[in-house]
Amino acid sequence: MITAIYFDHSATTPIRREVIDAMDPYFAHRFGNASNIHRFGQQARKDLEDARKQVADIIGSGFGEIIFTSGGTESDNLAVQGVVRARKREKNHIVTSSIEHPAVLNTCRFLEQQGTAVDYLPVDTDGVVDPRTVEAAIRPDTALVSIMLANNEVGTLQPIREIGVITRARGIPLHADAVQAMGKIPVNVDDLNVDLLSISGHKIYGPKGIGCLYIRKGTPFAPLFFGGHHERGYRPGTENVAAIIGLARALELADAEREGFAADMHHLRTMLETGIREKIPAARFNGHTEKRLPNIANISFQSMDGETLLYVLDSRNIAVSTGAACASGSADVSHVLTAMGLSPALARGSLRFSLGRLNDENDIQQVLNVLPGIIDGLRQGEAKK
Repeated sequence: MITAIYFDHSATTPIRREVIDAMDPYFAHRFGNASNIHRFGQQARKDLEDARKQVADIIGSGFGEIIFTSGGTESDNLAVQGVVRARKREKNHIVTSSIEHPAVLNTCRFLEQQGTAVDYLPVDTDGVVDPRTVEAAIRPDTALVSIMLANNEVGTLQPIREIGVITRARGIPLHADAVQAMGKIPVNVDDLNVDLLSISGHKIYGPKGIGCLYIRKGTPFAPLFFGGHHERGYRPGTENVAAIIGLARALELADAEREGFAADMHHLRTMLETGIREKIPAARFNGHTEKRLPNIANISFQSMDGETLLYVLDSRNIAVSTGAACASGSADVSHVLTAMGLSPALARGSLRFSLGRLNDENDIQQVLNVLPGIIDGLRQGEAKK
């Protein structure tokens, strides 16, 4: 049972009871391998394909354009490497941004070691990529443009639709990591002009270890793994039917409740930020003021260490983060915040509050009651040294 106040929904979310109930039969009663032709296998196959159609309908894609994966990181790797591997002989250049998730950045760095050229585009002080910068970076040998839909640390939304107009005119596939965006803003692959899109289950109150990659029909793509003919041959291995059912159910609920959820999160975030502005006037708020996800507040505190703040808040039963969960334990400051122009010292004093279904106004008030005193106490302790 969760006893702490949880403000780290961008790292992971608890599985909803409705999702658990949807998954439950596939652990014992509907256990068949979806590749078998007997009744057990065919029941699993039908349920898997129904889930695939459900996901496709939610994002406006074709039924056969959804590939199930182990999550957002694998989807990002498949998207970036899959397109480059398919086009490497003729096109071996990637355009991405300096604030992408490590699943994209580290994949690009690996490909650089293999001889692929990569341009890491800058962002402005709000964390936004200028589409004109994307257009200027495109070369005759550009194989792929990969820009995230919403940043996982500050919540800033990228102008993917406008970037997609540019890439489509040039005949270049566009990949967008939509892991944080799902369930919070509208996501339709045709509206966004994307050719590949990554989704993860555990960010939307679904299970961990499941996600999917949308691949528009006709997009050049080569598999990374080899085995059977599962998932159109792009991702071999026996499908995790229970988790796939859970992903589809979580997406269905998130899509149906999106508008109300976004309004609730915006209200709570406004309450949090307003209170911090009043009680801690020197605090700096990171990310675009309007074009960002409704549930993320990234805040820097002068002369503070974010990890120290995290530990002290955790001792008060309040769970937050200092940035991306995949960077925890790293001594490096946030690559997102420094790319936005923050000094390393200020970036190091940042906290990310990512709100979710578990939170209410009482949680916000509890943070506002304790955070100013914690910061004052740490500053006074530092001054006595």
